[in-house]
Amino acid sequence: MGGAGSTYQGAGRRAYIGSFASGGGRGITTAAVDPVTGALTALSAVDGPGDASCLALSVDRQVLYAAGGTEQGWAAAYRITADGLAPLGRPVPVDGLGPAHLSVAGDRLLIANYTSGSVSGLRIAGDGRPQGPAAVLGHRGRGPDPERQSGPHAHHVTPDPSGRWVLSVDLGTDSVRVCVPDPAGGPLRVRAETPLRAGSGPREVAFHPRGDVAYVIHELEPQLTVCRWDAGSGRLYQTGEVPLGSADPAAGTREYPSVALVSGDGRFVWAAIRGSNLITTLSLSDGPEKPRITDVADCGGQWPRHLAAGPSGRHLYVSNEWSGDVTWFDADPETGRLHPAGRLDVPAAACVVLA
Repeated sequence: MGGAGSTYQGAGRRAYIGSFASGGGRGITTAAVDPVTGALTALSAVDGPGDASCLALSVDRQVLYAAGGTEQGWAAAYRITADGLAPLGRPVPVDGLGPAHLSVAGDRLLIANYTSGSVSGLRIAGDGRPQGPAAVLGHRGRGPDPERQSGPHAHHVTPDPSGRWVLSVDLGTDSVRVCVPDPAGGPLRVRAETPLRAGSGPREVAFHPRGDVAYVIHELEPQLTVCRWDAGSGRLYQTGEVPLGSADPAAGTREYPSVALVSGDGRFVWAAIRGSNLITTLSLSDGPEKPRITDVADCGGQWPRHLAAGPSGRHLYVSNEWSGDVTWFDADPETGRLHPAGRLDVPAAACVVLA
């Protein structure tokens, strides 16, 4: 293994856990991942300039990107080394407020800014660091919820499986925008916009490995929308809905789904539901277009904000923001059912990625 300044090429798996500094988080925690049990062991932590609310890996999995900020947003890069994370330059302003998600699309780092309702793009330099100034696409519109939808709130941005398009999910406008990257490095250009149920608050989109089916999870109305994705034309078509709410939620409990994760083999979708603190398993045995709920499990904490699957697909990791921990489960390969396996204390946990 190399020193602190060299690229990490070791065989051991690592997990990187972002957290909310405003809630007492430690920035980004690095943890070792047991290759057999999936158990996490904390190794070190690095402080960021604020909330590390979202993380993403470079295509070669040698650089970790983070974004955050309760007000003015920022993005930062860290070289993954044998001894932890080494900062690659200073954080870069994203010219947006309240980053909620980031992803890598070619030579651009894309950030969905919830508060300002925009998507920022930063060029990625040859050494992996993001460079400004940001190219910003501002969303427009609103929804019927006066408290949560008085304006646009971009919550998720991701390239499609073909790499030709970028999809931006907006909770405030109840829609998904399909965008074209600008080869000259300017802002994304909107190609089409798919409206979804008014007041439902779409939060994130996840693609099936087959590449032609996508699932949109909604925060304001507990449901999963199934869509057909046409990569040739860059069009997203709604084909069905699956309710995700509990049959009998506790009195006064409102449910806020946060994320849907498709298993690597394309057989299951797992959905995290805050409020009731549940993880719902949906089977795709009838086809990717027909998910059906087959199991519901307690998330092992409070306010499950993010889900991640281990490299083998046998383990599922849940970032529980309010209880301040990451819990993990053994996933049955035949049924997708989850069995509690362990937990790691991480105050104000926001998300986890595995490398």
